[in-house]
Amino acid sequence: MPRKEGQKLKLLALLEILARETDEAHPLSVPRLVEMLRERGINAERKSVYDDIETLNSIPDAGFEIVQQRGRGGGYYMTDTPFELAELKLLVDAVYASKFITANKSKTLIRKLGRFTSRFREAELNRTVLVSGRIKSQEERFLYSVDALHAAITGGWQVQFTYCEWNLDKKMTPRHGGRLYRVSPWALVWENGNYYLIAYTEGHLRHYRVDKMQQVVPLEGEAREGADEYAEFDVNAYTQQMFGMFNGPLKKVTLKCENRLAGAMIDRFGTGPALVPYAGGESFVITVDVQVSPQFYGWVAGFGTGIEILAPAEVRAEMCRTLDTLEDLYR
Repeated sequence: MPRKEGQKLKLLALLEILARETDEAHPLSVPRLVEMLRERGINAERKSVYDDIETLNSIPDAGFEIVQQRGRGGGYYMTDTPFELAELKLLVDAVYASKFITANKSKTLIRKLGRFTSRFREAELNRTVLVSGRIKSQEERFLYSVDALHAAITGGWQVQFTYCEWNLDKKMTPRHGGRLYRVSPWALVWENGNYYLIAYTEGHLRHYRVDKMQQVVPLEGEAREGADEYAEFDVNAYTQQMFGMFNGPLKKVTLKCENRLAGAMIDRFGTGPALVPYAGGESFVITVDVQVSPQFYGWVAGFGTGIEILAPAEVRAEMCRTLDTLEDLYR
């Protein structure tokens, strides 16, 4: 092997050893580094290893640093790896918690994430995050649907797909006899534990649950539509207006809430709407834009007497009808 090529191989092997076999608690001495290089079939002298460490540290914008720990039991270790351990743990938790990533794919992804730190710290990533009521998907098709949608959004293309729903046999079946949907994709949104595609079709923007989309195909060369509509579209406002991502007529609704629910209202509607003290001082009033749907009425009912719809009159009346219907059902 030519000397220059052999030197590159030695640098790469040394870099791998330092990345995977060292951290602040596990430095390696130069004699041990020489041994580990020889175990990989690479001969090295102590002096050349010192020189190699200096070379690695001189790489501009490398994203890492090889630090010498002096004293007994000291040596060299790599720090400033691409991810801090806390960042890797956060990513691992997100993988565990995602219901769309299968158990097998979760293990594969976590194993890959572990390569960004030492093998000692990698062991700390092998933990289980418990998420109440979260059932892992049995299919990996979802990941490829997301990838196809990202490609279409980046390329500015339309996409086509079949849209499905669950049946009583717990199987996904295509809607409308399996007809192909054709839309112009603009954004992917994570809301209520699900991915939604925001797309333009038939003159307006609407959303689709990505896990219910099958056979997603980017239509390369078919330019997407709806640029003017999307330029005026506020994704955050859109998702805040809906409950459970169910559509309904947009109304400006005024709610009277007990003071203890201030946090719940801020969590739901953000810090924008004013919380106006109500007569007596034990309640406040908030006015928000809402896409009124059965899910909205269910959300209000869930707070019992803590929330009262004050306006508009038609929304208040529909809430009364909903409660009357429920009362009749449970008599």
